[in-house]
Amino acid sequence: MRLYATVAAGGFRRHATYRVATAAGVFTNTVFGLILSYTYIALWAERPQLGGYSTDDALAYVWIGQSLITVCGLMGGGFEDELIERIRTGDIAVDLYRPADLQAWWFSADLGRSAYQLLGRGIVPMAVGWLAFRFTLPAGPGSWLAFLVAAALGSTVGFAIWYLVAMSAFWLLDGQGVVQAAWLGGLFFSGMLLPLNVFPGALGEVARALPWASLLQVPADVYLGTYQGWGLAGAYAFQAGWAVVLLGAGRAAQAAATRKVVVQGG
Repeated sequence: MRLYATVAAGGFRRHATYRVATAAGVFTNTVFGLILSYTYIALWAERPQLGGYSTDDALAYVWIGQSLITVCGLMGGGFEDELIERIRTGDIAVDLYRPADLQAWWFSADLGRSAYQLLGRGIVPMAVGWLAFRFTLPAGPGSWLAFLVAAALGSTVGFAIWYLVAMSAFWLLDGQGVVQAAWLGGLFFSGMLLPLNVFPGALGEVARALPWASLLQVPADVYLGTYQGWGLAGAYAFQAGWAVVLLGAGRAAQAAATRKVVVQGG
């Protein structure tokens, strides 16, 4: 466990060194948050209570999305390109022979990255958005804690998705096509463009059942107090269930890849 804690700390420090990139990310998230906010204001003026949200709730949703976009990997996990490149060049063989689990190593590094992104690119856009629009805030410290738990579970699901995407490079050689497909899926089915509650009929039901809903829609609804008591437990169970399934699939892909490397190397 000490090894993986060290890797997580290293992931945090690594991303903390890119201060200019962090500042640029904060600026970008803030600008897009402002654009989306005024778009949502116009939409909710025409359709009050759309998706069951008030205008203040919808604005909170916008800024939650801007805060979690890198934390939960809505548009990329931040590590998959590096992992795919190591697979493409064959350097991954060295990683597989190390006395450390490959998935746990990358998960630890991504945990450090997510923690830094929450502090570096999460808090400031959220604060700017609240100063500009005075949107809905959680009822108290317990609600904030519940939201952070949902965000942590969302980050875990996000890692599991992008780890599977990276593992596809063992068989496809170039994983960029899968990366693009996952990027589009995350953009649409996480609720980044519009809350999934707005999606009509069967499309909405399917979208809310997919793993990408764990990245934004569920944390946002936890923030807004939609889930209480057993409903909150059910929301966490939904996220944890997808995390277990996807991490298990990633481990199965890793085992198959290891056998492939051993056969080719032997």
